[in-house]
Amino acid sequence: MAPRLPIDPHDLIAGLGRGLAVIESFDDGHPRMTVAEVATRTGIPRSAARRHLLSLCHFGYADSDGKRFWLAPRVLRLGQSYLEAARLPRLVQPFIQRLSLATGETVNVSLLDGHEVVYVARSNSPRVVSIGFYAGARVPAHVVGPGTVLLAAWSDDALQSWVAAHEFSAFTASTVVDRDAFLEQVRVSRGSDAWISRGRLDPGLVGVAVRLTDRRGEVRAAIGMTLQAAFWDDARIAAELIPALQETAGILRPLL
Repeated sequence: MAPRLPIDPHDLIAGLGRGLAVIESFDDGHPRMTVAEVATRTGIPRSAARRHLLSLCHFGYADSDGKRFWLAPRVLRLGQSYLEAARLPRLVQPFIQRLSLATGETVNVSLLDGHEVVYVARSNSPRVVSIGFYAGARVPAHVVGPGTVLLAAWSDDALQSWVAAHEFSAFTASTVVDRDAFLEQVRVSRGSDAWISRGRLDPGLVGVAVRLTDRRGEVRAAIGMTLQAAFWDDARIAAELIPALQETAGILRPLL
């Protein structure tokens, strides 16, 4: 990932970056790893990976049985600090809650982080059983509506570079895995601030998202819903939910 803020090399603490890389190397497919496995996944020398892992254990962010290491619950504090300190999640919460009550569906707000969509706010569910993504969830950007509408705001050159570097994994038979097809999808969405994504991540789900634009016209986030595909066809979504999402986005625009 390209640096977001160029700094003087004398101010750079490379060890901090490596420590964060060690944390990020753990995922659903690698919940417990040896030092060698962490070194391989991060590209960090084995001796350095071992010191980072032991330090994470010392500070309570990881645990070990002497051979394998895994993350400890304390790591959640890192993401929770963002959710509590960032202005956007706190600002949108009452508005998405109001929209949820009006539509009977759970509403999310999400951002694009590299090649993933990360969900930063979620309404309280209007139902006993709800579907959708909790705050902090991360999903490959090509399988959910927010990824398409957020990438639609990018220039062609930036979009081409993103697509070339993205891993288009298939989750269902409907997942778009062809790069050219995905590029065309994003370009089509530029004609509207909304996108419907049906069965790309789960065959029983359909998602809808619209862009959240600030008062300067810059795209800041996406607001959307994840729905049960059996109850919502595209025509009904376009008639009932997209206008409601767009109305909320319009209300939020002067506040962002």
